[in-house]
Amino acid sequence: MSCIPEVFASKVFDDKMMRSRLPKDAYQSLHRTIEEGSPLNQELANAVASAMCAWAVENGATHFTHWFQPLTGITAEKHDSFVNPAPDGRAIMEFSGKELIQGEPDASSFPSGGLRATFEARGYTAWDPTSYAFIKEKTLCIPTAFCSYGGEALDKKTPLLRSMEAINRQSLRILKLFGNESVKRVTTNVGPEQEYFLVDREMYLKRKDLRYSGRTLFGAKPPKGQELDDHYFGSIKPRVQAFMEELNEELWKLGIYAKTEHNEVAPAQHELAVIYTTTNVATDKNQLTMEVMKKVARRHGLVCLLHEKPFAGVNGSGKHNNWSISTDTGINLLSPGETPHENAQFLLFLMAVIQAVDDYQDLLRLSVASAGNDHRLGANEAPPAVISIFLGDELTAVLDAIEKDAPYAGAEKKQLKLGVDVLPKFPRDSTDRNRTSPFAFTGNKFEFRMVGSSDSIACPNMMLNAAVADALMQFADVLEKADDFNSCLHDLIKNTIIAHKRIIFNGNGYDDAWIKEATEKRGLLNLRTTPDALQKLLDEKNIKMLLGQGVFAECELRSRYEIQLENYVRTVRIEALTMTDMARREIQPAVMAFSADAAKGITAKKAIDQSVACKYEMKLVKRLGVLSDCIDTATDELEEAVTVLDSLENVTFQALHIRDIIIPKMAELRAACDEAETLTASSYWPFPTYGDLLFGV
Repeated sequence: MSCIPEVFASKVFDDKMMRSRLPKDAYQSLHRTIEEGSPLNQELANAVASAMCAWAVENGATHFTHWFQPLTGITAEKHDSFVNPAPDGRAIMEFSGKELIQGEPDASSFPSGGLRATFEARGYTAWDPTSYAFIKEKTLCIPTAFCSYGGEALDKKTPLLRSMEAINRQSLRILKLFGNESVKRVTTNVGPEQEYFLVDREMYLKRKDLRYSGRTLFGAKPPKGQELDDHYFGSIKPRVQAFMEELNEELWKLGIYAKTEHNEVAPAQHELAVIYTTTNVATDKNQLTMEVMKKVARRHGLVCLLHEKPFAGVNGSGKHNNWSISTDTGINLLSPGETPHENAQFLLFLMAVIQAVDDYQDLLRLSVASAGNDHRLGANEAPPAVISIFLGDELTAVLDAIEKDAPYAGAEKKQLKLGVDVLPKFPRDSTDRNRTSPFAFTGNKFEFRMVGSSDSIACPNMMLNAAVADALMQFADVLEKADDFNSCLHDLIKNTIIAHKRIIFNGNGYDDAWIKEATEKRGLLNLRTTPDALQKLLDEKNIKMLLGQGVFAECELRSRYEIQLENYVRTVRIEALTMTDMARREIQPAVMAFSADAAKGITAKKAIDQSVACKYEMKLVKRLGVLSDCIDTATDELEEAVTVLDSLENVTFQALHIRDIIIPKMAELRAACDEAETLTASSYWPFPTYGDLLFGV
C-alpha cells in the first residue's frame, strides 16, 4: 500500500490544490463563495475551470462530467472530452467556466413524478462548489445539483442544500440571542456507517434473484447462521482483507476518510465507517463509496450486496446516520458545554431536535422507506418502524427535573434554573448506547439507525434538517419577543419537554410491549410499510413545514410521492416476476427430476424385493408431490396478482395491491420452495444455497 498522506486526496481538486494552482485573488474569491455563498462571476469561473482542467489532464483525465444524483437512487453522469479544435487543426485540451458552472443533460428519461412531460427533455446541472471535484478513472467529476428547465428540483442534492440553508438561517437567530455574534454559519455534519455483504461472484451469477433484485428471493436456512456470534468483530478472512485494503486506498485517493472496518453480525457481512464531514459532502462521498465498493469487489471476484435484506434469517444491512450541528467557529451545538450559559444553549438545541422528531416522526420514517428497508425495520438487528429518541438515564433525569421544577438528583441535588450557576455540567457518554433505538443521542450527536444500506443519506438528512429548522424558528419567534430572556428560556424548555416527552424512550425497542405502549398509550406512529409511510408526505402539516422552510415546492413534493411509490411498485414487480421465472424454470424442474428419480428407486427396490416398504422414499416422494403442487398453485396465483397489478392505473392503488396481495403471495411461494430445497438432494438444486453464499468467501 502507498504512503497514506501522499495518496490521500490525490484525486481531489481540494482546498490545498486550489490554493496552489489559483491566483491568490481568485482563490480568495472562490473561498468566499464556498464559505459564505457569495456569487461566482464568469471571470472567476474561467480561472477555476482552467486550473481544474490542467490538474485533471496532468492526472490522466481526458473527459469531464457533471456528477449528479437524480431520483433513481444512484448517481448519473454524461461524459464530454476536454478535446477542442485549435485554429491550425490540432487538438487542444480546454475547459471553460461556463462548462464548469452549468451542464445540460437530457432530463426526459429521469423520474420526474409528473413534473414534466416526456417530450420536455431540457434539464440543467449546476456546480456545487462546496463539494470538491474529483477524478474517477479518466474523468473529472464535478458534483452538481440537477433541476428542470422550469427550475424544479429533479435530484436529491438541491433540497438537501436548501435544508442546510434553512437550519443555518434559524440557528443563527438562536445563537444571536445567546450573544454569539461571531458565528457566521451553522452546518450539519454527518458520519455514515455503511454495512454490506460480500459474496462470491461466480455463485452470484448463478442466481437470477441476486442479479435482478439484489437479494435472495428463495433460500432455506442453513444449519449454521449467526447464532454463535462468532463473525462479529472476528478475524477478517484474507480474501476480504485484500478487498478492504484496496477499497481503503481507492477511497483515500478520493479524499474519503475511511476509518473503521470490521466483520458485522451476519456471516459475510461487514461494515465501513468514515469520519464526519459537512452533510452535502458526506452525501456525495457516501454515494461514491457505494460505487467504489462494487467496483473493487468485482476485481477480487466478489460482489458487494447493498440491499437492506439480502438474506432471510440473518441480520440485514443499515447505514447509521450520525448527525450533529456545528458552527464555523468550531462549536458542536449538541455537545454539553462548560458553563451554565453554554449548557442552556445546548439544552435549547436539544429541545429543538426532540420537538422536531416528535412533530415530524412521519417524515423521518418515510425518508428511509423502501421495498428493501421494509424487510429490515422491526427485525432483531434494526430499530422498529416506530420512531423514538434515546437520551440516556442521566440526561433524561435532567429534563425530568426541569419539567417538574424539582431538584436534580445528580450532584448537590439543586433545583435547575437555566442561565444561572446552579445548572450542572453534563458529562458526555454517561450512559450506555441503545442499539434498539431508531434515534439515539450518543454524547454530542444523534445516531439515526433506520437508514437502509442502499439509501442515499440525502433524504433523511434533508427531512431532519428541515424539521429541526422549523423547531428553531418557533423557538426564536418566542425568545425574540421575551422581556426576561432567562425566564422565557426556562419556560420554553420546560413546556417543550412536557409537550414532547412521549417521544423519549430509553428501553428495549425490540420488546412487543414497547410497540403497544408507543402506539396505544403514547400515540406514536407505527408506519410498517412503504405505502403506509409515503402517504404521510402529502399531509397538510408536512407540506406546510417543508414549503415554509424553503426545502420543497409543493409540486416537487407531489412528484416525489409519485416517484417513490413507482419505485416501490417496480421493485417488487421485478421481484415477483423473478420468483415466478425461477419457480417455473429452475425450482420445479429440479424438484420433479429428484422426485422422479426417487420414484424410480422405489420401483427398483420393489423389483428386487416386493416386501420392502420403502417408507422413506414413499414419504419423500409424496411430500415432494404436495410441494410441487403448492409451488405450481402459488406461482399461478402470483402471476395472476401481477396481471391485476398491471391493470391498475393509479400508483397508490398499485402500491396497496403490492402490500396486501403480492407480497403475501410471494411469501407463500417462497415457503413452498424453501421447504422443497430442504428435501431435494443438493446435486439437483439449480443454484447456490444460503450455506454456499454466506460461507463461500
